[in-house]
Amino acid sequence: MKKGHLKTLALAFMALAFTACDNDDEPTAQSGALTLNIQGLEDLGSEAVYEGWLITPSGPVSTGVFTVNGSGALSQSQFSLDQDILDAGSTFVLTIEPANDTDPAPSKIHILAGDFSSNSANLNIGHAAALGNDFSSVAGQFILATPSTETMDDETSGIWWLDPSGPTATLTLPTLPEGWVYEGWAVINGTPVSSGTFTSISGADSGEPFKGSGGTPPFPGEDFVANAPSGMTFPTNLQGGAGVISIEPFPDNSPAPFTLKPLVGQIAADAPVHTLLDMGQNLNFPTGTVSK
Repeated sequence: MKKGHLKTLALAFMALAFTACDNDDEPTAQSGALTLNIQGLEDLGSEAVYEGWLITPSGPVSTGVFTVNGSGALSQSQFSLDQDILDAGSTFVLTIEPANDTDPAPSKIHILAGDFSSNSANLNIGHAAALGNDFSSVAGQFILATPSTETMDDETSGIWWLDPSGPTATLTLPTLPEGWVYEGWAVINGTPVSSGTFTSISGADSGEPFKGSGGTPPFPGEDFVANAPSGMTFPTNLQGGAGVISIEPFPDNSPAPFTLKPLVGQIAADAPVHTLLDMGQNLNFPTGTVSK
């Protein structure tokens, strides 16, 4: 073989060797799967989505967004992520985000969370990174009354979470983290109508669009005597309906009660006015698992 051919061949082998070294210096990242199995989430409509997050030493990393249909089925339950990120994740957090969110950070609305043990985590609302309470100690009572009107003929048209003998508060509720508020509801002929949002059990709630011309006590509640929504007639009769306390995301994009309703009180058809009526616990909250 001629000397020139030997030199060309040697250079070719050297090029292959350098290429191999370059490939070894830049290994291909390995990917893994994160799998969600969650029950009890509700459809958020077109303006919001759920987003998962892995909490790592470097900060929260998004695992992807998904929606939920009317039957509670997740639009996506498995997500591909870099294996190094999966391995670094110590906690999983589920948030509610705007549908067209441009903020790369998680919102303040944390609904479920769980710490990984080995490669799986149990998710619940009581985790410190979610709502931080299982609501097992909640309790409440309410009365039927319409303090904003002068007549006594419409007393079954109002609901108030107070003890008239004081007046004093009748709700036992934990303080909510940022991103959540309580909301009262009266179920009128099967339709829930808001009595207002609140964070304090002994302060006025967010508004009184349906009250009469008089004043009202500084407690959650509403007189449903004026400005009735379409399809309803006020004054109304709350007997035979229900009173509900829900936990709502804030800000909230839906006029309907959220899936978290820790207190529900049925109102008998002959329920007396100005008398404390009991509420019962309703702790059927979303739960689930995540594995990696």
